[in-house]
Amino acid sequence: MIYVFGFILTLGILIVIHEYGHYRVAVACGVKVLRFSVGFGRVLWRRQATPQSTEFVLCALPLGGYVKMLDEREAPVAPDQLDGAFNRKPLWQRTAIVAAGPIANLLLAVFLFTASYWIGTDEPKAVMGAPVAGSLADRAGLRAGDWARATSRDGVEWHDVRSMIDLRWAVTQAALRAEPLQLMVTDRAGHGRRTVALPLDSINTQDVDAKTMQRIGLGSAFSEPVLGKVVAGGPADKAGLMAGDRVLSIDDAPVIDGGSLRSTIMASGRDGTARPMHWKVDRAGRTVELTVTPNVVADNGKTVGRIELVPGQPFETVTVRYGVFEGIAQGASQTWQMSVMTVKMLGKMVIGQASLKNLSGPLTIADYAGQSVRLGLPYYLGFLAVVSVGLGVLNLLPLPVLDGGHLMYYLFEGVTGKPVSELWLDRLQRGGVAIMLMMMSLALYNDVARLLGLQ
Repeated sequence: MIYVFGFILTLGILIVIHEYGHYRVAVACGVKVLRFSVGFGRVLWRRQATPQSTEFVLCALPLGGYVKMLDEREAPVAPDQLDGAFNRKPLWQRTAIVAAGPIANLLLAVFLFTASYWIGTDEPKAVMGAPVAGSLADRAGLRAGDWARATSRDGVEWHDVRSMIDLRWAVTQAALRAEPLQLMVTDRAGHGRRTVALPLDSINTQDVDAKTMQRIGLGSAFSEPVLGKVVAGGPADKAGLMAGDRVLSIDDAPVIDGGSLRSTIMASGRDGTARPMHWKVDRAGRTVELTVTPNVVADNGKTVGRIELVPGQPFETVTVRYGVFEGIAQGASQTWQMSVMTVKMLGKMVIGQASLKNLSGPLTIADYAGQSVRLGLPYYLGFLAVVSVGLGVLNLLPLPVLDGGHLMYYLFEGVTGKPVSELWLDRLQRGGVAIMLMMMSLALYNDVARLLGLQ
């Protein structure tokens, strides 16, 4: 239920703000607004102060909205109301009205990011777990327990890393730009500062997702290899493992952190058979040796080992919070960076340099909306800001059914001095609808594939 609530709340806020941008600028330009609708289909709620004022409605299908303005191209307009017709307004006003929706979403993102930064969030400290063997991070010399303090594109200008989320964001951007990234790291105590170069220009970044991070070598944040809860009656309990045991080695291979412990347990069932493992643990200062035989279970089409315990302690977290002016600056910067990254990713998908699997639809939005609502207000605000950026950028694409398509019409009109003909408007509209239907179908397919574990 929380996912449905989060999804409806997210769409409701973003649609209202987007359409309010159109509405507010239209009214400021003297255009008569006939209807302000949130959603499509059957009207659930309606309010109109007077017969001559704007009608505000809430409809049953909350997947969009619209602002209907007085326009001679849609219906006859009385002579005494021609001054309020949209089509009678000068080009710059029509352009401002159309652009106001996406701009409202981008401004909302700045506000939401800023509010999230002001409130503060608890995020994993940028202390890295053991890098994947053979990955870029492993070959570059990063080790479990390395604490990332700053990143740089050129080794001259450095940017502080406040959390693991900061680090992942910097790595993601560098990977999309196909350029190396330099890290300034220390040990967990803050000693032994050194610089490590990640050659991110050497990897294929069609998909910047969890698998890409695995290839780069950035897994989970560091956690102590100390056992958490042991499920009664499970393989770990039967073998004699206890909560609080510090794992020293498995099959004589040292266990460095909770992430490598988790990977080793899962790999024990990789060939489909339960392979007994020889464990050494530290229990209250003495070494205990145990034999642990996992259960073999299916997970996303693969067989993995499970021993029914919590492998490792919780990550160390830091509270990331910004002051008033720094929060505003960071909110604006994050909105700009995400907008640029979104445009670049869409461009790469068009020319085939990025996978179409990066497109997400309503099911993914609902999933993340529900998760962020559970985590708390600052996390939900951050999620809402990300979706608002995506909506703002998407609506600026030069597709006829979107705001960006109308802006292209106005650009043509400004250059040629005459509007696009009705014939071409109809053709472009049909083409735009077809493209949007294909994009929506692909996004929904990706959503379902992710839910079924096919991606």
